[in-house]
Amino acid sequence: PQVLRSCSEFVETHGIVDGIYRLSGVSSNIQKLRTDFESDGIPDLNKDVYLQDIHCVSSLCKAYFRELPNPLLTYQLYEKFAEAVAIQLEEERLIKIRDVLKELPSPHYRTLRYLMYHLVRMASFSSETNMHARNLAIVWAPNLLRFVNMHIVYLCWGHRGLFDIFAR
Repeated sequence: PQVLRSCSEFVETHGIVDGIYRLSGVSSNIQKLRTDFESDGIPDLNKDVYLQDIHCVSSLCKAYFRELPNPLLTYQLYEKFAEAVAIQLEEERLIKIRDVLKELPSPHYRTLRYLMYHLVRMASFSSETNMHARNLAIVWAPNLLRFVNMHIVYLCWGHRGLFDIFAR
C-alpha cells in the first residue's frame, strides 16, 4: 500500500529519533496527513508540518493497519497463529509461524514482508531510537493481529517470531 511505502521511506530517512513508532504524533497533524493521502494519493512528506512532527507520519502508518477491516494477519488465521506461538521450542515455533504465514493471502504476505523488512531496518537503529525489536513488536502487534484475547498477540511478538523469520 502507498501509505506503507511513503511512510516507511520517510521514517527511514527522517525518523531515526527517540521513540519512533512508540510516541504519537499531534492528532491534528495525523488527520491532515490522512486527508492528504486520501485526496492527493502521495502527499509531500517534506512539508514542514511533517518534518517537525515526524511522529505523525509513524502514527498514521500504524493507524492504517489498525483500521483495516480484516487485520494484516487476518482473523481467519488468528487461531493458527495462537497455536504456533504456544509451541515451546523456538525452532519448532518459528517453523510453525512460517507455515501459517504461507497461508496468508498473497497481498497480505507481500505487505507483511515489506513491513517486516522496514521494522528490521528500524530495529538496527535502536541505539538512537530506543526501539529495539521487542519494543517495535509491542507497539506494532495490536495493529497487525487482533482478536478478543490480546495476550496471544503479545506472545507472538514477544518471542520475536516474525522478526526472526524475516531477518534470516
